[in-house]
Amino acid sequence: MAGYRISRTSEDIKREIVAVIRELKDPRVKDKILTVVRVDVSSDLSYAKVYISSIKGIEDAKEAVKGLKSAVGIIRHEVGSRLHLRKTPELSFIADDSVEQGIEIFRKINEIGKKETEGKKDED
Repeated sequence: MAGYRISRTSEDIKREIVAVIRELKDPRVKDKILTVVRVDVSSDLSYAKVYISSIKGIEDAKEAVKGLKSAVGIIRHEVGSRLHLRKTPELSFIADDSVEQGIEIFRKINEIGKKETEGKKDED
């Protein structure tokens, strides 16, 4: 039952962090297309690792993480007040390149699909 609570809390935290990020005015964060990939919450709900990814690549995500680290107090306060948690977890932001990798895999699959359709046309 504890695992269910942790996963539910991590999804709630993820949802609220996304909402707070949209409201931030820091130029390192505001003008970027960011994705909160996942939130890993510790078993005692005192720490949370937030994985941030950007469509433009890992360097863009690293720049956004710098802005998020400088606003961690505001983000933590907003998450705590919106979720009414007894103890709001300490947030640590980590740059992640999973969205960029996903886009690259999608491109490769499309290339393979195009080559297969061209090969079938040549056989006919």
